Amino acid sequence: MRKYLFSLKNLVLILGTTLLFSCTTDSVSDLTPIESLDEVSYLRDVKPIIDSKCNNCHGNPPTFGAPSSYTTYENVRNAVLNQGLINRISRPENTTGAMPLGGPRLSQNEINLIIQWSENGFAQ
Repeated sequence: MRKYLFSLKNLVLILGTTLLFSCTTDSVSDLTPIESLDEVSYLRDVKPIIDSKCNNCHGNPPTFGAPSSYTTYENVRNAVLNQGLINRISRPENTTGAMPLGGPRLSQNEINLIIQWSENGFAQ
């Protein structure tokens, strides 16, 4: 009887540990809350995201069939206002029109920063 209780205890411990560490597919950056910023700015917050995640294709000149460059403030602002950039970066990976094309989806924090930048009036 004692042997049975010991193995049951181990089973519960193993299952609990497995569930604890395998319940999410979010990246660490999705789980880490962004700092509350009074104002999201293009240069400090948005440009680093665009440079690292978008300009492989949306550089100057655009490559791999990208329709426009995102190398300037004006280009990115225009993409948000007139080209549906927020909608495209918000789509799940592997759906038609999702960006970045063929790459991993931006973290939710990065998407939220771009949305906040747009909603707050596109501060430079």
